[in-house]
Amino acid sequence: MKIALVGPPLSGKTTLFSALTGLSAADAAAKGPEPVAVVKVPDSRVDRLAEIFKPKKKTPATIEFTEMAGIAAGEGHKGGFSEQFLGKLRTADALLLVVRGFADPAVPHPRESVDSVRDLRDVEMEFLLSDLAMIEKRFERLEKDIAAKKNERDIRELAVLKVCRAHLEEERPLRLLQLKPDEEVLIRGFRFLSQKPLIVAVNLDEKDIRREAVVLAPFKPWAEQANTDVIGLSAKIEMELRELPEEELRAFLADYGIDRPARDKLIAETYRLMGLLSFFTVGPDEVKAWTIRDGTKALSAAGEIHSDIERGFIRAEVVTYDDFIAGGGTIAECRTRGTLRLEGKEYPVRDGDIINFRFAV
Repeated sequence: MKIALVGPPLSGKTTLFSALTGLSAADAAAKGPEPVAVVKVPDSRVDRLAEIFKPKKKTPATIEFTEMAGIAAGEGHKGGFSEQFLGKLRTADALLLVVRGFADPAVPHPRESVDSVRDLRDVEMEFLLSDLAMIEKRFERLEKDIAAKKNERDIRELAVLKVCRAHLEEERPLRLLQLKPDEEVLIRGFRFLSQKPLIVAVNLDEKDIRREAVVLAPFKPWAEQANTDVIGLSAKIEMELRELPEEELRAFLADYGIDRPARDKLIAETYRLMGLLSFFTVGPDEVKAWTIRDGTKALSAAGEIHSDIERGFIRAEVVTYDDFIAGGGTIAECRTRGTLRLEGKEYPVRDGDIINFRFAV
């Protein structure tokens, strides 16, 4: 899963990318203008299972972050983003937008005033306009094709696009539009920007960390939207936290009244917002978290591990993480308690399932 990290100039985007990935600015720059890094998804369940099984290898779930090239001054509130830039954003599965909420006389805001809500609205409007432009262009082609030959699929696609256009003209992103599964399929190839899950990271002043709820109040309309989340953090503090040893980290968090680094919350929330979940395979060789979409059936989950397991699928032995821990951390005890179940191909895998696939090829 790929997350595109984007933000207006001097918003702290690069600092946040470093805090999330552990890459220094120099290391990130060495990867090119749009560095990519794979980030581990924090999950205490993986750590606990590794303590129990003491495997040779522990593999958490991961997400890929790409820091997009900076938005040039002036873009986002006049002139618009380049098509090349927007095209690269469309390849992402979700967007992480960093907006500036801190004041710093040494680093003046390009627009001469700090207004994170304004910056969010400007960027989101560019996404809406980009989607509208794509729809209008497709309209021209579809109407010609339908006039020449009434293809049923083209007619249905045009009808869905008309609904999307009306929604966008009301200045509402497509991620708020509920479509039927067959309608989703018709427009999936467009990869509309305003349809992608959106995480807004408000880069706060250090002094505002303790009053995050008050500072983020203006973002309530976004926080309440479907497929959208708003998180407050200080990219500068997150960088400092990453460099601290464990004992000092706990003291630092306590001083700021924080239970865990915001980067951990951001990564975990991104995972959830994208409709992803983890199931686990365990044993002396490896404890591993596997990433699948919510609603994935057991047969497809088996295929995530290996095509042979999917092809030769017989049954899935399943126990929830909570039941496993309650059973003393042994499969034998879970079998005795009746919490270890046998499931078939159509079983919808749930977050936290520990699964052993029986198969024969």
